[in-house]
Amino acid sequence: SALALLIVVAALASGLALALLPRAPVNRFCTAPNNKTGFLCDDRVTCVPASWVCDRVSNCRNGEDEQEQLCGDLPHSLPGYLVFYCSNPRSWVYADQRCNGMNECGDCSDETWSLAACPPCGQEWWSCSPVHFEFCSCIPRRLCRDGIQHCLGWSDEFLC
Repeated sequence: SALALLIVVAALASGLALALLPRAPVNRFCTAPNNKTGFLCDDRVTCVPASWVCDRVSNCRNGEDEQEQLCGDLPHSLPGYLVFYCSNPRSWVYADQRCNGMNECGDCSDETWSLAACPPCGQEWWSCSPVHFEFCSCIPRRLCRDGIQHCLGWSDEFLC
């Protein structure tokens, strides 16, 4: 019986030691729709776009995209792959907002800055120097030939 007691104590000690070991962080990087950076839910199937994390709406079944540990000190509490820092280091956007054609940083650094590494305007965009602060170096083609100037030189009305 002493041997059995010793085995039980050893098993408990081993279990406690394993519980106290630091666990490797779960890799939650995934590719969301439209080839955008995403956050992988606990179900290991659902991939939510980065900008849906910490938006006060639970998109994962267990709510892990809204947990205090993840959202407590934005952007510092977020994994690095979910964040893009603008040219002004105090400004940031979610990684899926980088290279989306919209000026989220306010200075276009999320669209035109070398660290953003954005590809040229896609097929649904027209390359020009926009006159509205909303866009940076491309405008959506749906704005072409609508009778409103969106590009310097009016290329959106005459060439697009």
